[in-house]
Amino acid sequence: MRSKASPIRNILPDPVFNSVIVSHLINRVMLSGKKSAAQKQVYKAFDILKEKTGQEPLTFFINSLEAIKPQMEVRARRIGGAAYQVPVPVRNVRKDSLAIRWLITAAQSRPSTEYHTFAEKLAAELIDASNNNGAAIKKKLDTHRMAEANKAFAHFRW
Repeated sequence: MRSKASPIRNILPDPVFNSVIVSHLINRVMLSGKKSAAQKQVYKAFDILKEKTGQEPLTFFINSLEAIKPQMEVRARRIGGAAYQVPVPVRNVRKDSLAIRWLITAAQSRPSTEYHTFAEKLAAELIDASNNNGAAIKKKLDTHRMAEANKAFAHFRW
């Protein structure tokens, strides 16, 4: 266990939308330190969103992210030699991190035959998330289902 809490780093907002959450998304999309390539893909996905939905891409992204954010999750708690899956509420910072992670993973797992670029995959996943379907929403529902199934162990919460 840590002796003290790790410091929370301040993330600068992105240059186009001036939003910290978009900057978070860009940083998670980034591979091998190539931030400009990640920015191009994310902004291209936002252009695709604007073209397909006709809405402001930033608000559409935030609404889709809200649909993906989990409320509860299970954490392993060891008691008397047995490990129990204890349902706990998710902190706000972790909600954002999990939602972005699930969004990117779901977008990457989309078939390459149907979509050509990552931007197209990301835009399609965001559109699906706003309609309450897609792999990221499925991950959220699975997490909630696990928490619901293990509600009997909620009294082990620390």
